[in-house]
Amino acid sequence: MQPSDVKSLLESRIEGCEFRIQGEGCNFQVTAIGEVFGGMSPVKRQQLIYGALGDEIASGALHAITIKTYTPEQWGKAPENTGL
Repeated sequence: MQPSDVKSLLESRIEGCEFRIQGEGCNFQVTAIGEVFGGMSPVKRQQLIYGALGDEIASGALHAITIKTYTPEQWGKAPENTGL
């Protein structure tokens, strides 16, 4: 899989989020920014992303995923936000 494949899958399964994907093969880093994360615990945020990629994880197409989630307000203050 390519980062663009992972991004397309997430965009089609979770509305109202912006995704930034890095990685290659079956190992990816997912950064997700969206209002949907407001009021969610960190565990619930992770579960939302993992749930959206469940079939690909089960099949082995995705093996290792690192997830960071932010509301737009949190993203504006995040050190990783380079303004892209």
